[in-house]
Order: sequence, then C-alpha cells, then structure tokens
Amino acid sequence: MDYLVNLSLLAPDPELDARVGRAAVTIRRALAPELELVTGWVRQTFNAGWSSETTVAFSRQPASCFLATRDGGLVGFAVYDSIARGFFGPTGVGEAARGAGIGHALLLATLLDMRVMGYGYAIIGDVGPSEFYERTVGATRIPDSEPGVYAGLLNTHP
Repeated sequence: MDYLVNLSLLAPDPELDARVGRAAVTIRRALAPELELVTGWVRQTFNAGWSSETTVAFSRQPASCFLATRDGGLVGFAVYDSIARGFFGPTGVGEAARGAGIGHALLLATLLDMRVMGYGYAIIGDVGPSEFYERTVGATRIPDSEPGVYAGLLNTHP
C-alpha cells in the first residue's frame, strides 16, 4: 500500500529536535565524498536494493539523502527521488539507535526538504509501519495502490 503526504501541512518540530539533540544525534544532508561509506553501511545494515537507491539519491544535486550521525558514526539515513520522482524512501535507523526519535526526525527533515524543492505532496511507497506515517506526518492511503507502486516499478521492464 502506498501513502500520500500533503507537504504543506508539515512544520518543524522543536520538541523532536530537542529529543534527538539529547540523544547526541545530528541530522544533515549527505555530502558526495560520503557515498561509499553510506552505501556500504546501508548494504550491510539493511540490503543491497536500498544501497542502490541510496546511490541514486547521491546523484541528485543537491543530494536527496539525509543522514543521522552520532559521535562521527552513521546511525540512520533517509532518501527521496530515488525509485521515482516525488517518492520518499527508503529510510532506516540502525537497531541500536532506535527509539530515540531518529527515524521521525529523518522523515521530517527529508519531507520538509522535498517541500523546499517544490513538491506539494510526497508518496511513501509500499509502506510497512503505516500507523507511524499516519500519526507523524498525516499520511493517507492511496486507493488502488496494492501491491504498491514500488513493486510495480521494480517489475516493469522497458
């Protein structure tokens, strides 16, 4: 199932920023020299497909990849415009860093950047934790999107 987010309804969340700050985590845009480090971490922590999508996000100018770092190490990532224009994801937080609001902060930073780049809406493809997206950014289901646009795009051959 795919979800839609109205980007005009989003706002920065100072409480979330403070929570992530207390966890000593920084959320920022990725830099080109970090490509190998980030894609290697994504491959090792998640899977090769997500690593490939992250590579595409690095090819955008500016990069459409956001990182969560702590003590100089990578703890999470989020990308957009990777599988298709206007799509958020993939995103992930390393298991040891979960529960501190890092995923929420990455989601919000990425979606707010999409709004700055001129998008009115973002599509979250093939959503897993739908309640999280509904609660945190007001995402709504896109009718007739089973099994998800991601799956349809990945199974299409020119």
